Amino acid sequence: MNKMNNLAIILMAIVAISVGCTSSTAKTENVETKTEKSVVTETVSNDSKTIHLTTATFKEKVFNYEVNKEWKYEGDKPCIIDFYADWCGPCKIVAPVLEELAKEYDGKITIYKVDTEKQKELAGAFGIRSIPSLLFVPASGQPQMSQGALPKEQFVKVIEEFLLKTDN
Repeated sequence: MNKMNNLAIILMAIVAISVGCTSSTAKTENVETKTEKSVVTETVSNDSKTIHLTTATFKEKVFNYEVNKEWKYEGDKPCIIDFYADWCGPCKIVAPVLEELAKEYDGKITIYKVDTEKQKELAGAFGIRSIPSLLFVPASGQPQMSQGALPKEQFVKVIEEFLLKTDN
């Protein structure tokens, strides 16, 4: 019995150390964004180059679907929008790939993430029925939607041939 208690204590110590290491490397801060209707708090990771959007910040940074009937991108550089959920296995596979791409293409494209569980209005507005769903938005022109997890090579191809191509 004593060996079992020691083992349990060791396991708890390992978990505590690993949680401590994780939380120290992935620091987050709350950023308040003021909109006409409300104050929205976004969580921004200091390590992350991807940006989590709420419905309010989506309307401000990407497309205000309540005001505009035709597509009108609000951003100044191309973007990828990842509609995901925390419980989704394929979404978890895509997440680190998007983080890598956000760092590799920093300053050229923006990568946004929308949690479909928390932003149901936004997911509904875009008819998201399957996740991950990825919206590829060029700086000018019409966006394209893709469903399912894509390998990094496919993302790079879409970025180079669709998002960064100058004659969209």
